[in-house]
Amino acid sequence: MAVLLLVYIVLIGARAVAFIATGLAIGVAIGVALIVIALIGALLLVLEFRFGLRITRLGARLEHEGGTPDDVVEVRPSGRPTRAAADELFPRYRAAVEASPDDWRAWYRLGVVYDAAGDRKRARSAMRTALSHAR
Repeated sequence: MAVLLLVYIVLIGARAVAFIATGLAIGVAIGVALIVIALIGALLLVLEFRFGLRITRLGARLEHEGGTPDDVVEVRPSGRPTRAAADELFPRYRAAVEASPDDWRAWYRLGVVYDAAGDRKRARSAMRTALSHAR
């Protein structure tokens, strides 16, 4: 997906140059707007990669410490946990965060459970909190 976005950004950039090269005021305006859109897309792509790398490193650190959950849950053929299985685990991990709100490990585990339950928004939020508390 990232490669497709990168190709799209390059194509938009090329189209922007073509618009600017026309020399017409409207063409230049469209070209500049397309360059701004391409730059925003590139920035978002970089930020997503950075977030992913930081979360991956944090997960590796947790695994190295032996802090990854040992829960055995029902999974789909794709290997992802079923929503019902993730929902059963949620109260325990939420309680761990409430007991230790500054513990990045608890926030990371909660983020994993949110992700397994399909709640991407809360998963990302929990992972951001884990990153902010990790030292």
